[in-house]
Amino acid sequence: MRRARRTVTATLTLAVASTMLTGCFEEPSPHDAVRDFLVGWQSGDYELAAGRADGDLATVRKALADAKLELDAASFRFKITDVSVTGEESKAGFHAEVDLGENNPLWEYDGVLPLHLVDGVWKVRWSPSVLHPQLKEGQRFAVDTHPTPRQPVLDRSGDSLQTDTVLYVAGVYPAKLGGKAEEVVAKLSEVTGYAQDRLLSRIRSSPPDKFVQLVTFGRSRYQTMQPKLDAIAGIEIEPQDQPVNPDAPRQIVGTVSALTPESEQKLGGPQRAGDSVGKSGLQQAYQEYLTGSTQTKVITLDTKTGEQVALLKEWPGRRNISVKTTIDRVVQAAAERAVALTGTSALVAVDRNTGEIRAVGTKNLHQEKQALAGKFPAGTAFSIVAADALLKAGVSPKQRLACPQERTVGGAKFANSGGSVGLTQSATFQEHFAKGCVTALASLARRVSAGDLAKSAKAYGIGQPWRLPLKSFSGALPELAGDADKARAIAGQNVEVSPLSMALVAAAVASGTWRPPVLVTDPKSPDPAAEIVPTAQPAPVPLDPKVRVALTAMMRAGAVGTPAQAGRGKVYGVTMPAADQHTWFVGWQGDVAIAVLAKNYDAGAVAGSFFAALRNP
Repeated sequence: MRRARRTVTATLTLAVASTMLTGCFEEPSPHDAVRDFLVGWQSGDYELAAGRADGDLATVRKALADAKLELDAASFRFKITDVSVTGEESKAGFHAEVDLGENNPLWEYDGVLPLHLVDGVWKVRWSPSVLHPQLKEGQRFAVDTHPTPRQPVLDRSGDSLQTDTVLYVAGVYPAKLGGKAEEVVAKLSEVTGYAQDRLLSRIRSSPPDKFVQLVTFGRSRYQTMQPKLDAIAGIEIEPQDQPVNPDAPRQIVGTVSALTPESEQKLGGPQRAGDSVGKSGLQQAYQEYLTGSTQTKVITLDTKTGEQVALLKEWPGRRNISVKTTIDRVVQAAAERAVALTGTSALVAVDRNTGEIRAVGTKNLHQEKQALAGKFPAGTAFSIVAADALLKAGVSPKQRLACPQERTVGGAKFANSGGSVGLTQSATFQEHFAKGCVTALASLARRVSAGDLAKSAKAYGIGQPWRLPLKSFSGALPELAGDADKARAIAGQNVEVSPLSMALVAAAVASGTWRPPVLVTDPKSPDPAAEIVPTAQPAPVPLDPKVRVALTAMMRAGAVGTPAQAGRGKVYGVTMPAADQHTWFVGWQGDVAIAVLAKNYDAGAVAGSFFAALRNP
């Protein structure tokens, strides 16, 4: 915790300061009094400090202790800047650094200690201005904070991807507590688990007539805690609307929870009671941007009226901002409708021309961990990438190939599933590609080199170091040692991909250029405090124009007469089998490219439902 680290630093500084001050000054002079007063104040040895002042010991001790409470200070550090002596009078200038905690900046100011001789002993001439030049009798310090509300995650049109939910903030008005602040805090600490000293210091450092937020609850936790909270006299509950309930895609947007004792300790600051904490998805990745920070003022108050007298220092806090995504509500709604009737499926839609993610829809799969970052066998859906290498190697889409039920290539055995039923033994490469004849496609392994397959995989982003602010997987192609490995790759048996990586493959064929994915357009980095420049995304990779023309025709053939072609408008794509009763559809219509992975369900039918829903939102 930053507060703890600063306290340790202050202790070390104190040790050095004590040695330095002791070594620099010799008796008789005012220096010993200056040293003891500042060292006692800094270390919390108020007895030592008070003994070097001419005021009532109890009064000075209390004033120094109260200053620490009123500022909610983690530590004080002092440096003597000058000492002058004129007869029996002296002045010592000092520079103060006050750690206000809660991840606030250091408050620095310059002060003066007036001294005079009392019975031959130098004493600090006591008054409140010793603590700060602007502090006077009948006044006290206070810290006035204004936390900014959490900002929303937005879709590509700038509309919020959250709806408001009510959070319940338990707090107090210090002026109403009288002398019962410690009693109230003790009960609240026992009920909630928050540290008693932290709650009490927040109360004592705040203006007396301001509502001090102490603990925040979500609806369900508040309902269980309400009887106990109601039993604590002085605790008041303030409902607050915050945009934290995620809309679709819920797991991409992420969840938010109220600040808890555990999360407060973990985060350190600038979070305070009333804040919320991103627990997953973009809410967690962009927590610092969305929450922002707290505006903080150090002020003096009139102890009788509670009114502000002077502003000593102000920090505006870092401006919090919304996070703008590439999600399109219309496309997302179509994806949600398309996967709704399946048992297990994922659909990722991207803009073919930009790589921007428009929708992530899933049924019984996690949108981030599986749709974006899942590692699934590619199956013959990888034949799109393999076809790029084969076409470059001179294989014609019109070349005729046999499609036996079983075939052995380089010692590896391959067998067809039901998807290739109806093909003749002399169908073309394009027809076998469209129907997913595994044995015909595997037989082409001898026509292409391992290096060419790896080169095409890289060109389509497979295994490339593109990155999102969330977990993602670009795919993996192993080293290919011989014909068997090449045949397995063409059939996608030794290739792993995610639905996102395959949607980008479809977009590459559709647009003629592979592009890395984009999910967030603003801000550019998830961490506003990051000093390391984020790794640059891979550059777009243009496809060979002639190869792209051939692939486009092959993928059009793969969609004609299938459930993917459910309505008006041309659909391009292939429906391919994969392991464990999964099927893939990889293709596009118009500017939207998609990949669908479905278990025990026709992925092409999911695609057809999606395109139909997109045309008729």
